[in-house]
Amino acid sequence: MQYVDNIVFALVLIGAGYWFAKQVGTIRRNINLGKDIDRTDRKSERWSTMLRVAFGQSKMQARPIPGILHFIVYAGFLLINIEVLEILIDGLLGTHRIFHEFLGSFYDVVIGFFEILAVLVIVACVIFLIRRNVTKVKRFHSPEMKGWAFRDANNILVIEIVLMTALLTMNAAEANFAIEGAGPFAVSQYLAPLFDGFTQSTLHFVERFAWWFHILGILAFLNYLPVSKHFHIILAFPNTWFSNLDAKGRFPNMASVTKEVQMMMDPNADPFAAPAEGDANAEPERFGAKDVTDLNWVNLMNAYSCTECGRCTSECPANITGKKLSPRKIMMDTRDRLTEVGAIIDANNGTFQDDGKSLLGDYITREELWACTSCNACTQACPVNIDPLSIIVQMRNFLVMEESAAPQELNIMMSNVENNGAPWQYGQADRLNWKDEA
Repeated sequence: MQYVDNIVFALVLIGAGYWFAKQVGTIRRNINLGKDIDRTDRKSERWSTMLRVAFGQSKMQARPIPGILHFIVYAGFLLINIEVLEILIDGLLGTHRIFHEFLGSFYDVVIGFFEILAVLVIVACVIFLIRRNVTKVKRFHSPEMKGWAFRDANNILVIEIVLMTALLTMNAAEANFAIEGAGPFAVSQYLAPLFDGFTQSTLHFVERFAWWFHILGILAFLNYLPVSKHFHIILAFPNTWFSNLDAKGRFPNMASVTKEVQMMMDPNADPFAAPAEGDANAEPERFGAKDVTDLNWVNLMNAYSCTECGRCTSECPANITGKKLSPRKIMMDTRDRLTEVGAIIDANNGTFQDDGKSLLGDYITREELWACTSCNACTQACPVNIDPLSIIVQMRNFLVMEESAAPQELNIMMSNVENNGAPWQYGQADRLNWKDEA
C-alpha cells in the first residue's frame, strides 16, 4: 500500500500529459491548415528577436508599470516551475524534497527566493485584477471582451493567486514539523504561527493537502491553457521567431499576380503557350483571403498567440476615432473561426465540410477592413509581434480582386492610375498647371 500514492500520481500525470498533448496536437493541426510561407531566413536575427521580445519582454516595457508587473508573473511562471520539477520527482519516486539532498543549505536559499517571488506574483495578480474589475482600464472593456474573454483573464489571475497560496501553505505547515529537514524559508516561516496548536497529524494532512492541491492545480492549469488566451506563454516564443522581419511599411506582393506581370514583361514569353500541366478540375487559387484556410500558417499561429491585451486596439487610430475596427477583434475572430473549422474537421473524420460560413462576412465585416489606415501601429504595439494588418490586407485583396467590392473612392483612384498614371483625375499634360495658379 505504500506505493498507492505514487501509482495514483503517475496515472494522473500521464492522463494530464496525454490530454494536453492531444489539445496541442489539435492546435498544431489547425495552424497547419494555413498556406505555406517561408520564414526560415535571417536565423540570427530571428533568434535575437525571440530573445529580446519573448524572453526579455522588451515591448511590454513601453508601459512600465504593467510591464514590470507582467515580468514578475512571467518570471514566477518560469522559475517556480523548478520547484514543480521537484514535486513531480517526489510524486513519482515517493521521496520528499529530493533536491535538498543535493543542494544542502543552498536549497533553503533557492526555496526562499521562490517564496519571495510567489508573494510578488500574488501582489501583481491582485493589482491586475483591480485594473480589470475596479479601475476598469478601457481596453479591457471593449465590445469583443464581453463574456468568456473577460472571464478568462480573471480566471487566470485567480488561478495564479490560488496556486502561489497553496505553495506557501505547504511550506508553512511543514515548518512546524518536529523533524529535521529543509527550512525555515524566507516567507513561510512567518506564516507558520498560523498553524500553532495543530497536532503533528493535522499538520501533515495540511501539508499533504496543499502539496496535492498545488500539483493537481498546475496540471489542471496546463490543460486549461489550450482553450485560453494564456496559451501565449507557450506560443509567444515561436511566434516572435517566425515574425515578419521586413520593413514595417512594406506590403508583400501576391505571388500569383507577380508571376503574371513577369510573364507580361518577358519579351521571350509566348502568349499562345499552353498553360502548365495540372488538375483540370482543380479549383483556381483564390486571390486574397476569404476564410482562415486562405491565410498562411503564420497568420493562424498569430491568432493562437494573441494575448488579448488590447494594446493594438488602444494604439489603432481608426479605433481611437470611433471606427468599428479593433485589431484585437480581428485576431480573436480568426482564432474563433479556425477553432470552428477544426471542430468541423474532427466531426467529419478529418475532412472539412462546407458549413456555408467564412471569416469574411460572418466574423469580420467589410466596414472593419476598410476602416484600417494600414499604419501598422497594431503590429508595432503588440508585445509578441502579432501582425493583424497582414490578415486585413489579404482580406482586402479578396474583396478587390475576387468580388470587385472596393469602396468607390478606391475604385476612382485605381481608374485614375490606369488612365492617367497618377491617383488624381487629370492627365499628365495638366500636372504642372498648379504653377500658373501659384
